[in-house]
Amino acid sequence: MCTVYFDCERGAAGDMICAALFGLIKDKAAMVKRLNNMGIPGAKFLINNTKRYEMEGLSMTVEIGEQTEETAFSEHGHTAHRHMTMETIREIVGNLKVPQHIKKMVLEIYQMIALAESEAHNCQVTEVHFHEVGALDAIADVSAACMLLDELKPENIISSSVHVGNGTVRCAHGVLDVPAPATANLLRGIPYEKGEIEGEICTPTGAALLRYFVQKFGVPIPESSIKKSGIGIGKRKFQKPSFFMAAILAE
Repeated sequence: MCTVYFDCERGAAGDMICAALFGLIKDKAAMVKRLNNMGIPGAKFLINNTKRYEMEGLSMTVEIGEQTEETAFSEHGHTAHRHMTMETIREIVGNLKVPQHIKKMVLEIYQMIALAESEAHNCQVTEVHFHEVGALDAIADVSAACMLLDELKPENIISSSVHVGNGTVRCAHGVLDVPAPATANLLRGIPYEKGEIEGEICTPTGAALLRYFVQKFGVPIPESSIKKSGIGIGKRKFQKPSFFMAAILAE
C-alpha cells in the first residue's frame, strides 16, 4: 500500500496520466503486453522515452488501426466518421480480457464521460455518439489507467489543483472556450485554474480519471516525501511544456 500524488499543474490528459503511472511500475514491458492483450479492437499500445522542452519522461501512444486519436480528431469530435453509442462501448468493455473489477471501473468512468457529454449537449446519454477512433482511444486510456493503478494498489491518491489551459479548443461543434463544457462538468467541485498555456491541456478523459480516483485535491506538491516519480508527456505540442507527474510518497 502507498500514497500516490498527482501533479496536474501542467495539464491532465488520459495518455499523460497513463504515461506518468508507467514511470512508477517496475516491469513496463510486461504491462505493455498485458494492455495489448486486453482485446480493444485494433488498438496497439506504445510506450516511448520522450524529451520535450528539456523535460524528459514517457509518452503513451495508442494506435487504432492506422490512426491515433490525435490524427483522427479531438476527444470532442462528432464528425462524419463512424460513431459509437454508450451501448456499443459497454459491449466492447464487457468483452475485454481483464478482471471483472477492472471492467467495472472502466464502465463507471466512461459513464461519467457520457453523462458529462449528454449534459453539455442537452440530450440523453443514449443519444450521445462518440467518434469511433476517439472512443476507442478513450477506452484504451481509461483501461490502461485502471490496470496501472490496480498494479500499484495505492491506499490514497491526492492531487494538486488542475490546470486546464487557456483560450479555445476547436471541435466538431465549433470553437469552444477552455475548459470545454464536458470537461467543465467533470471538474465541477474540483479546484482548477486556467493558467498560461494556450489550448486544452485537461481533456474529458483526464478529468474523468481524476474525479474517479482522487480523494483530495488542492494539495501542494510534497517534494520532500517523494520516493519515486513518473513524468507523462502528452502527444500535443503547446508553446510551453505540458506534462503530468505521478509520484509515490514515503509513508
